[in-house]
Amino acid sequence: MNETWYFINTKSNDPYYNMAVDEALMNFVSRGEIDPVIRFYTWNPATLSIGYFQKLIKEIDIEKVKEKGYGLVRRATGGRGVLHDKELTYSVIVPESHPNMPKTVTEAYRVISEGLLEGFKSLGFDAYFAIPKTKEERDKLKTPRSSVCFDAPSWYELVVEGRKIAGSAQTRQKGVILQHGSILQDIDVDELFDMFIYKNDRLKDKMKAAFVDKAVAINDLTDRKITIPEMEEAFYEGFKKGLDIDFKPLTFNEAQLAEIKEIEDKYKSDEWTYRK
Repeated sequence: MNETWYFINTKSNDPYYNMAVDEALMNFVSRGEIDPVIRFYTWNPATLSIGYFQKLIKEIDIEKVKEKGYGLVRRATGGRGVLHDKELTYSVIVPESHPNMPKTVTEAYRVISEGLLEGFKSLGFDAYFAIPKTKEERDKLKTPRSSVCFDAPSWYELVVEGRKIAGSAQTRQKGVILQHGSILQDIDVDELFDMFIYKNDRLKDKMKAAFVDKAVAINDLTDRKITIPEMEEAFYEGFKKGLDIDFKPLTFNEAQLAEIKEIEDKYKSDEWTYRK
């Protein structure tokens, strides 16, 4: 008998709402109000999200972001800048004490990412986890060198058709694991790199080349155009299969909606965005 988790697809919303819901879901799970939950969402407008520890002024060309009409938001999770545009974003919120959740971030990442793996397989892709084999590769993991999220290697690279595809970040707070990440439908690498500040063009080009080598969108891998609804269906089934769970729908009650609204104000504030 599979365990039943909640599922909610909040569809397309602005960056503040998107981040507020992830944080609110952590609170709800932490307080035992709801069972573990998986959420899907998309972004309107397209948004640059930056990691909790990033130095915004130093790393991001804020004028460029505004000029392009993108949203800008700081995440509660670490990692680096991600441009959320043509993608399906997922989040998984589960208690750290859950019997199927390993204690380490890396191992938990692998367990949760089984859902992604199965989603890619159900879209017909050859997907697997790659594990760093050499000491050099493992050491490299400890010194992330770029402001762009997908560039940092992680222990279990999700590899699809030979290329890394899904960038995910994890945080643990209040006894709860939150892992969220982007499943790219399409990506414009030039657009993304245009918003970061680099010491010189040579460094920028080098970082861009490394990124292109590793980050790939679903529509770079196939001749047919895979739509967001197809992705939603594939990863819905993928998470069920990968995590051995069933789903029940989640709807927010009045109190929960009020809490989301309150958290939203934090994400809208300059105090939060420019905190580093």
